[in-house]
Amino acid sequence: MTYVVTDACIKCKYMDCVEVCPVDCFYEGENMLVINPSECIDCGVCEPECPAEAILPDTESGLEQWLELNTTFSGQWPNVTRNAQQTPADADAWKGKPGKMEFFSPEPGAGD
Repeated sequence: MTYVVTDACIKCKYMDCVEVCPVDCFYEGENMLVINPSECIDCGVCEPECPAEAILPDTESGLEQWLELNTTFSGQWPNVTRNAQQTPADADAWKGKPGKMEFFSPEPGAGD
């Protein structure tokens, strides 16, 4: 098992989860984060820290596409280990909106 970040993170990117991860397995894109499934130790401490409820265990059904997206982009985006950036100003407005995949950006974020 591993945890994955879903589209609920897109345009929110709160980054509270990054601070608590003991193995630094988060990677930053332009408008969302992903988890490297091969680095995740399945501790689960990140899941309750996410205000957008975007982090889920891959054992939940229907998350195959998110496991693939997390795997792909964690290999392309820079590692992020601390919440050194400001949450996007409109994050709360995007929180809870369905179908945000259309806003996904494959561009990397800043990382650490």
